[in-house]
Amino acid sequence: MLALAVLALLNERPMHPYEMSTTMRERHKENSIKLTYGSLYTVVDSLARGGYIAARETVREGRRPERTIYEITASGRTELYDWMSELVSTPAKEYQRFEAALSMLAVLTPDDAVRLLTERRSRLMLQIEHTHAGEAFAVREGLPRLFTLESEYVNALAEAELRYVDELIRAISGRTLDGIHIWDAIHTRETDPERIRDVVVRALQAGGHTGLAAESVLNTAERAIAAQGSPATPETDDSAQSSQV
Repeated sequence: MLALAVLALLNERPMHPYEMSTTMRERHKENSIKLTYGSLYTVVDSLARGGYIAARETVREGRRPERTIYEITASGRTELYDWMSELVSTPAKEYQRFEAALSMLAVLTPDDAVRLLTERRSRLMLQIEHTHAGEAFAVREGLPRLFTLESEYVNALAEAELRYVDELIRAISGRTLDGIHIWDAIHTRETDPERIRDVVVRALQAGGHTGLAAESVLNTAERAIAAQGSPATPETDDSAQSSQV
């Protein structure tokens, strides 16, 4: 995305890397694109080697170091248009941290999940308030909506996530989440593996879960039970490390 931003900037006018960086920061593009000086110079060098941009001239202002001004090439403009067309028109799978956490939520107890989701809810609300304040400031300053679209999108995602988190908290707290009894069973206070397995099996049966899905849940629970039921001793850890070496 940083390479895309560089092409977009040079499509406006020739710039040297420092000007690219300050322009992106003035426009708050670091909120949407990860920006560091080191990565910027690496991207500029890569684009130049690929023929998408070219050095136009080298200038020196006073005692400052020489700075190379770059301009976009014809192939760079073609790449910029093609890249933007794909990004705007085609949804792509993005691997989100929260999505990964939800896929493994049963690692936590239901109570812990509710507590942590409630913390997330508070942070989301602060994020949304901050974005609304920024949008209100942009309106007061007369900034056209065209230049705040990314902020609108981020806020829309946050508001959608807030609604989802609210519903999930209600479902877990109200014990209406399908599978909540299985979740309880996985974290049962029973210590005997056979009894824990029976609790999980009964929970699956009570929920009417059968077939491959139920077998998969049971296998997952049994692995968790085995991990909890046989903690490693120092001697076991040493032998395991030795075997790995």
